[in-house]
Amino acid sequence: MPADTRDMDDAALLRRAAEGDRRAFGRLYEHYREQIYRYVYYRISDEPEAEDVTETVFLKAWQTLPRLREGKSHVRHFRAWLYRIAHNTVMDYHRNPQKVVSLESAKTLQDPAPMPEFAAQSKQENQNLQASIARLEPKLQQVLLCRFINQLSHNETAEIMGINEGHVRVLQHRALKRMAELMAEDRAI
Repeated sequence: MPADTRDMDDAALLRRAAEGDRRAFGRLYEHYREQIYRYVYYRISDEPEAEDVTETVFLKAWQTLPRLREGKSHVRHFRAWLYRIAHNTVMDYHRNPQKVVSLESAKTLQDPAPMPEFAAQSKQENQNLQASIARLEPKLQQVLLCRFINQLSHNETAEIMGINEGHVRVLQHRALKRMAELMAEDRAI
């Protein structure tokens, strides 16, 4: 479905959900659950915790719905609004020192049935990538996760991070440059 059509469909579902239509919110949940989970997982690196945080994101969205007003950007861009809630919820999670888990200890998200000849190589590449991402500063990590793991636009990433689109492009450039340096260092070892 084209992005404009998806946004219009989301806006209609969001209006119905704001009026208390649980089925409309359920459709939004089904469409975005996996994307939000993936975003949260890469920020937290623990499957059960990521599941809990993802559910918290949708609960917060549901609880906020009655206060939504027509014309606000979160009504026009539900996906970016939802990712912003996810970002804030992950930040809250990391403020609790009992639950901090590093990206380096993350399990990999994989296809449940990869081809045997590629499984070991894919796992190692994924671990190397996660280790390199973990060595970046948090803003650079977030830009890479939004842009490449979750395939969000520059504009959506800017909304989530609370910065302008130009700054997202600068951070993305810095992150990719730093990733290339880190991976080159790892190969030299």
